[in-house]
Amino acid sequence: MKASFHSITPLIPAGGDFATGLAFYTEYMGFSVVWQGEGMAGIERDKVAFNLVQNDNQVWAENASCSIGVSDLETLYEEYRHLPCRVGSLEFKPWGRREFHLILPSGVCLQFYQDEVG
Repeated sequence: MKASFHSITPLIPAGGDFATGLAFYTEYMGFSVVWQGEGMAGIERDKVAFNLVQNDNQVWAENASCSIGVSDLETLYEEYRHLPCRVGSLEFKPWGRREFHLILPSGVCLQFYQDEVG
């Protein structure tokens, strides 16, 4: 008998200033803190959870990315398009979905998508 997987919670670098990194997710992106320890916190918004970790290793941050499916991409884009970070344009991709991305102040890339219906 095999063990089954139940969930995945990515470790995401918050940058060298953990408090500032955590504040970006909670104040600008609508995440809530579920738990917090020294230099680490569990955050979530709806059904998406991350473990933020204090880490100023730019190589790790600039190579960390997540793709997050959402129910209403237009509304989320309107919510996020003026964030104080790099926000990509909302566009339809050749692989069949609409998406946009954020490059957060830490260097982490979050891609948001909605599959096209029809």
